[in-house]
Amino acid sequence: MRGRILFTLFILVLFRLMAVIPVPGIDTLRLSQFLTGNDFFGLLNIFSGGGLSNLSIIMLGVSPYITSSIILQLMTVMFPKLKAMYQEEGDAGRKKFSQYSRLLTVPLALMQGYAFIVLLQSQGILAKLGAFDLITNLIVIATGSILLMWLGELISEFGIGNGVSLIIFAGIVSALPGGLSKLIVAFDPSQLPAYVGFLAASLVVIWGVVVITEAERPIPVTYAKQVRGNKMYGGISTYLPLRVNQAGVIPIIFALSILLFPQMIIKFLTNVSNVVVQNISTFLLAILANQAFYGIAYFLLVFIFTYFYTAITFDPDSISKNLQRSGAFIPGVRPGVSTSAYIAKTLFRLTMVGALFLGIIAVLPLIVKYFTGISAVAIGGTSLLIVVSVVIDLIKKVDAQISAREY
Repeated sequence: MRGRILFTLFILVLFRLMAVIPVPGIDTLRLSQFLTGNDFFGLLNIFSGGGLSNLSIIMLGVSPYITSSIILQLMTVMFPKLKAMYQEEGDAGRKKFSQYSRLLTVPLALMQGYAFIVLLQSQGILAKLGAFDLITNLIVIATGSILLMWLGELISEFGIGNGVSLIIFAGIVSALPGGLSKLIVAFDPSQLPAYVGFLAASLVVIWGVVVITEAERPIPVTYAKQVRGNKMYGGISTYLPLRVNQAGVIPIIFALSILLFPQMIIKFLTNVSNVVVQNISTFLLAILANQAFYGIAYFLLVFIFTYFYTAITFDPDSISKNLQRSGAFIPGVRPGVSTSAYIAKTLFRLTMVGALFLGIIAVLPLIVKYFTGISAVAIGGTSLLIVVSVVIDLIKKVDAQISAREY
């Protein structure tokens, strides 16, 4: 246990050292201006573990790996063989699926690295590069992302917890001292009730995230009795756990990408010489800049994507077939189609609670800012969900290690 903890800490220290090694030729003043108030790059900065905020060699972070995993999971809908590999082939299938994710990470890291370099050059943040320097920087940035993915998998294998999640967690936590110092500097005694209310709301939200993350609905399952020779097998009662938040933090990532990526493109179109394109772009930006419209659209997208992602990752038909094959049934429900319909109905109701919860958590920073006026530190929904989920998972892994040691 001690060795695993020390190995994990060593990798995280190595990651934080790499996060402060910048690529050459950066205008830091322009970079800070560009990142201020840009939610899309704020999200990418979370997944880079803070590496994007100073354009380090790992500025892409683990986002190419996460993107490749999401793409492959979405492709399971279109390709039955991929779905069978992920859901039905057990550990061997999941290992093969993970290998495909790693292979897809390489071209995605190169594409994202090139897009970042071009974008930063157009904003004057990065100096204009020749062909050789461009290729060198591209290789360094893509290699940094792949190296980070490898370090994450080393933590999963030789350390404690999920490595990729811990790297994102370390990046979020590393930004807390800076956020708290800003809050202390901007402290106004007349706003003390607002700060107390903010602290109380933070504790309530963390409690709610823990409860919803851990909440599950047990569906009772009974195994039919079977007589083999002179012995009777089966007759055991157990349950099938359905999680309230089946989708995790993925719907928030989807919603932010769809909401903010077009906004970034429209900003570029405002610089086009065509007057009509400029007017349309300015009008669309004004709509997207409206906080009420942004909050409502964000909430609805998170709600819709929660159902969408749950439908992709959880298949009631396959669960029903597996129960029928193993001689199990839900008391009071006929095996086969009726069982599938019962599970789907229960899952639909649970997902309603999970979707509403994720939607509220996503727009919580806007609500807090509106009522308290505190903008130095906001309760970031994505960050909070990741931190709480990683801590819960880490505690479970440590408990499992201690139990294994005792046995």
